[in-house]
Amino acid sequence: MESKSKEQRIRDHRLLLGVAIIFVGLLLMANNFGWLDYEIRRYIFRWEVVLIGLGIVFIAGQHHRSTGIVLLVIGGVFYLREFLHLDFNFWQIFWPGMLILAGILVLFRHVLDKDPELQNHVLTGEHFIDEIAVFGGGDRVVTSQEFKGGKITTIFGGLNYNMLKAKLAPGDNYIDVFCLFGGMKLVVPEDWTVKIRVMSLFGGFSDKHRYRITESNNDQSAQLVIKGVAIFGGGEIKSFFD
Repeated sequence: MESKSKEQRIRDHRLLLGVAIIFVGLLLMANNFGWLDYEIRRYIFRWEVVLIGLGIVFIAGQHHRSTGIVLLVIGGVFYLREFLHLDFNFWQIFWPGMLILAGILVLFRHVLDKDPELQNHVLTGEHFIDEIAVFGGGDRVVTSQEFKGGKITTIFGGLNYNMLKAKLAPGDNYIDVFCLFGGMKLVVPEDWTVKIRVMSLFGGFSDKHRYRITESNNDQSAQLVIKGVAIFGGGEIKSFFD
């Protein structure tokens, strides 16, 4: 039953994203054929509308509502500035706005993002990661022999995790990441199975760890799944230090 619910969530997410892409394509086609007048084009074809649309998609998906709120607020503020003729420029609102959004995420991200893979766990103890880096960061060593995942949030900061001496718990172990103008690095053993399901917006998340099967790695059922969102930021998975 659990696997079916996961598959259903993936199908729903793809359906929502697919409908949004088709809608944008239809608008572009209508514009190319001259079916839209100037006023409609003026209100629709703007970078702020892209952020607002993505924000609505994320909020409707429920699992990344905090990301949706960030995009919706950024796009909405600059959209209203243009059409309400408000007198402020980008830099007057950018840094204060980022600090306000960072505070909201620190306080409410666990409430806003209803993560079905982590909702039954209390993210405390050596087997979980639950950390936030805002305008800062650092290096961490994880030695848990039954690592089960957690949450990592980086906002204008970065976190590095050395997990070479750790072992995964059986089954799927999820790390939910949110990188906003920030990043993270995981250094994991070569024989770990790692899957990345991170949506990147003007950012990226790469897997550079060397995957190989060792004789000591008898249980192939354990894997690490990295999921979440990277906006103007990202991360990487490695099995070595630079």
